[in-house]
Amino acid sequence: MTTVTFHSGSGRIDGFLVEGHSGYAEKGSDIVCAAVSAVVGLTECTINEVLGLGAPVKAREETARISLKLPNRLSEENEYTCQNLLTGMMVYLQAMAEEYPENLIVLLDDEDEKD
Repeated sequence: MTTVTFHSGSGRIDGFLVEGHSGYAEKGSDIVCAAVSAVVGLTECTINEVLGLGAPVKAREETARISLKLPNRLSEENEYTCQNLLTGMMVYLQAMAEEYPENLIVLLDDEDEKD
């Protein structure tokens, strides 16, 4: 199962963590894994290459784990863009999780709700 956790605090999504293999099919034929990988790659590329924000990314291929954390102080325009991008990613993955509930779960870790 692939688990995607979006981290939220102070009224913003500040990053995500993707862990695990979906187990939908063999490596190279797993459409769930391919879709998750594509949306993660697009999001990271847009944040770091297109917007040039330098968000730290940690990846471990052997454990199928990747995380991204947004920088704290973004311009208003970049903050708006990143929030829309991460929200779109979350909505897309939630729809996938409904279609493939045994292979993908999407969580929101909201620090504001823990207080």
